[in-house]
Amino acid sequence: MDIHPIGYLHSDFESRFGAPRQPGIVPEARAELHLHPPYNNPEALSGLEGCTHIWLIVGFHATPDRPWRPTVRPPRLGGNQRCGVFATRSPFRPNHLGLSLVRQIGLLAPPACGLALRGVDLIDGTPVYDIKPYLPDIEAPTDAQPPDLMRTTLPGLRVEWRASALAELATAPAELKALITATIAADPRPAYRRGQDAAHFGMRLAGYEVAWSVADETAWVESVSPAPGKDSKGR
Repeated sequence: MDIHPIGYLHSDFESRFGAPRQPGIVPEARAELHLHPPYNNPEALSGLEGCTHIWLIVGFHATPDRPWRPTVRPPRLGGNQRCGVFATRSPFRPNHLGLSLVRQIGLLAPPACGLALRGVDLIDGTPVYDIKPYLPDIEAPTDAQPPDLMRTTLPGLRVEWRASALAELATAPAELKALITATIAADPRPAYRRGQDAAHFGMRLAGYEVAWSVADETAWVESVSPAPGKDSKGR
């Protein structure tokens, strides 16, 4: 079967580091799905107006291309324990396909054709292969159980802001502080970096360079500055 993207995401997350490991973890995370020809026909989206959540079938385009393996090391298990790839959400999959449940905010204003989204866990430039409405009465069975490895809730981080970093937000979009705080609170650090105090991190988020450090399980936002070559929406 030969499949082609119907469109691409423009997301707040500009790299894999910082992107949430699952959808909905950072409700403030924004994205726009822009449909490309010949799929950019508004009639294809008719009927989605009252739908709050949709499934996106996507491609993990930023995942290194390497031979398929039957087992992976998921971050949820600390990155050291192997388990079957089909029991995980790992991007290292046979066909590099992913499934993401996101909140649909509304249709994009013409001349664009696509959807405004929230709660995304996908990085900028992600190809989208299909859209399907989420049906809670069918797809949320009350007796559902995840794999054992998915039942452990990963701890998050308490987030504090340096006064200098808050001052740098004066000319930034109003929603940027909430986005940065929620993204860091979800603890995007690799498993092997957790427990390391005085560690420093940086990420590009929504068109900004964000520097932060961790001490005693508290993250401190150190600085926020416009990223070169990007506007304030990460485009």
